[in-house]
Amino acid sequence: MNQLGPFVVLIGVAAVLLATLGGVVAWWNAEERRIRRGLAKVLDEAPHAMITAPGRGRGAGFNFATNTMAVTWDSGGWCLIYRIDELTGVELILDGQVAARSWRGEPRRPLDLIGGAERQVVLRLVFDDPHHPDFTLELWSQADVGRPKAVSCADAVEEGNRWIARTESVFRRQPAAVPLRPKVAPAAAPAPAPEATPAAAVQREAEPAPAPRAAPLRQELPFDDEAPHVDEAPWDEAPWDEAPWNEADDKARM
Repeated sequence: MNQLGPFVVLIGVAAVLLATLGGVVAWWNAEERRIRRGLAKVLDEAPHAMITAPGRGRGAGFNFATNTMAVTWDSGGWCLIYRIDELTGVELILDGQVAARSWRGEPRRPLDLIGGAERQVVLRLVFDDPHHPDFTLELWSQADVGRPKAVSCADAVEEGNRWIARTESVFRRQPAAVPLRPKVAPAAAPAPAPEATPAAAVQREAEPAPAPRAAPLRQELPFDDEAPHVDEAPWDEAPWDEAPWNEADDKARM
């Protein structure tokens, strides 16, 4: 009996530890947390806004810091990432009828149906992507009635309508992406045309250079105002070797 008491206590402590560990594992592997971890992995941080389809393993979330959003299925096992400007519209479908919607560039169509749905509540996200143009989140269906921890139809409609309003707010702040125009290489600048040479310059270039001017045979002396003036020409004077004129001899000859 003395040895049975510690053994029973040890079994009790082990059971408590196993139950605690099981609770931690169940908490860690909860569908919503797995979806959040999968979105955080592709969005580089926890999503700023998130919606899930309970019991379907699907969800979607925004990261406004990086202008991206992602959708996931298989409880975060598979994800697709988009730019927010690739989201073109959101529709809330009740029993196969579009009850509310919000499309980029259009006014929001508010929810007019108050009574909710009878068979199904679906939120449809539409993307500008030819490979994956839409993604559906079944927020509630008639099969969820009586399932543990299942949301009600009214809660599902309210969550879908809230997501419509959130998407419209995103559209107002994030306009659609404008396709970039292809870059065109700038045309090479034309080579400058040679400057037109004036006709006179061409004619001057064609004419031969003038010959050097010949020096004059006679060199003209400059006029000198200071030169002495002679009243009589030098040739009027009698040469020194001739005899002076004698009036008597002249009369004898006559």
